[in-house]
Amino acid sequence: MPSFDEVLKEAGEFGRFQKRVFFLLCQTGITFSFLFASVVFLGQAPNNYWCRIPGAAELSEQCGWTLEEEQNFTVLPLRLGNGSSSGECERLDVAWDTSISCASPLARYRNHSVGNLPLTTCHDNWVFKQPHSSIVSEYNLVCGNAWMLDLSQAILNLGFLVGAFTLGYAADRYGRILIYLLSCLGVGICGIIVAFAPNFTIFLIFRFLQGVFGKGTWMTCYVIVTEIVGSDQRIVGIVIQIFFTLGIMILPGIAYLVPTWQGIQLAISLPNFLFLLYYWVVPESPRWLLTRKKGEKALKIMHNIAKHNGKYLSPHYSEITVSNEEVSNPSFLDLVRTPRMRRNTLILMYAWFTSALIYQGLVMRLGIVGGNLYIDFFISGAVELPAALLILVTIDRIGRRLPFGISNIVAGIACLITAFLPEDIPWLKTTVATLGRLGITMAFEIVYLVNTELYPTTLRNFGVSLCSSLLPPFLLFRLAAVWLELPLIIFSILAVVCGLLVLLLPETKGISLPETVEDVEKLSSHFGKRGKKWKHQDTNSYI
Repeated sequence: MPSFDEVLKEAGEFGRFQKRVFFLLCQTGITFSFLFASVVFLGQAPNNYWCRIPGAAELSEQCGWTLEEEQNFTVLPLRLGNGSSSGECERLDVAWDTSISCASPLARYRNHSVGNLPLTTCHDNWVFKQPHSSIVSEYNLVCGNAWMLDLSQAILNLGFLVGAFTLGYAADRYGRILIYLLSCLGVGICGIIVAFAPNFTIFLIFRFLQGVFGKGTWMTCYVIVTEIVGSDQRIVGIVIQIFFTLGIMILPGIAYLVPTWQGIQLAISLPNFLFLLYYWVVPESPRWLLTRKKGEKALKIMHNIAKHNGKYLSPHYSEITVSNEEVSNPSFLDLVRTPRMRRNTLILMYAWFTSALIYQGLVMRLGIVGGNLYIDFFISGAVELPAALLILVTIDRIGRRLPFGISNIVAGIACLITAFLPEDIPWLKTTVATLGRLGITMAFEIVYLVNTELYPTTLRNFGVSLCSSLLPPFLLFRLAAVWLELPLIIFSILAVVCGLLVLLLPETKGISLPETVEDVEKLSSHFGKRGKKWKHQDTNSYI
């Protein structure tokens, strides 16, 4: 009986069928990048707001004040009396008096100097000139509540974590395409609810769920693409991430054109419903079907692939070799039970944590360093395109490990240098920071590819999802309040350590995807001959 890889080669390893499925699933990268980085625009700091004195709304209506006039009466005396106060987090602890004149509501305090008027901390009742421009103004996430904006991103990351465990497991047990379609539906529905959330609690709950389902769409589509192509075409896993980069570049355009955060949220969520149409054009992974002892269904899909690719499967391809290894439901113990699986899992978990933390941190940094956010964000996305090209040029020539390690080390060194460069040389600081973004983008894209290549089919979706599930600590960027560059110091240490650790992983250039844990254990750090196949003693055939 032929192996799956032999049948795939006969049907076409990257023909018209795979190209069509690949292009369709690549669109998921765009929508997932929207979800991943949207907080930068959903949570933009408002330009002009102040704390309203109790009764000011009624007084403003009575006197016919405009917002500017109310702001002058509220904030101007505060600034005159206390130059360090902007009126955003403090207000005058006084009562309005309109019995004399609407033009002088503080007339009763004329015997006091403005500087002696009592102050109090503002806890609510802020006035925003653009009240629906962002979730910051919608839910009063300013002053003492500013940490809640970071919480919203942490909740999304928590959703990624839960999605990795639950939907990664489900995709390995119930099928890739089923979980992909359910995840797309979930992202769309939760995204709509987030846009119309009546309070911040509801917003957080459904943003968490959107993270759960978003993780399901991205990881599952990535695994499907990897499993339906030959070993020499697995670099499509890098190409699919170019679409993630395109999403990063498109997002600032959407945010610029749509004036409200609800509009932005709907614009980045609704496209997920279109992916439900894939039910009719994207098949289940035949490689997964084989691991579940469903050889007939897998063969039927392979015949369909061959037909679309203009190929013809020989009549003797009536069965495909199925491993005799007992099929079991995936579990975390499977990832750490054997020595090399354990080593790979621990290193990849750290690599995922480092890549996600630094990548997300550098993206979030754009929102606090000033400048034109829309242009800077677009440029930062454009910088990622050369990263993908560098990967495509190098990984099939020199392998995965070396570019993986070097990109992490370069990112770490660049972050460290950026932290200590003076602000009066902005071009140099920007250049070095860009180099860091380029390095960590390469590392982030390579870890996806290596992760899928180092796990067997029965554990691939679960393994990739689990390793990518470690949470970046949301309080880390609170350190920027202590020193703006402090996060960069932490990033540099983590990246350099990661660059050294990934060199301990086995090379996967040119090997067939492992089907069983035994295959993974046969890998060694020097293994990597192009086109190597796996031979099982129990079937005496190649898989």
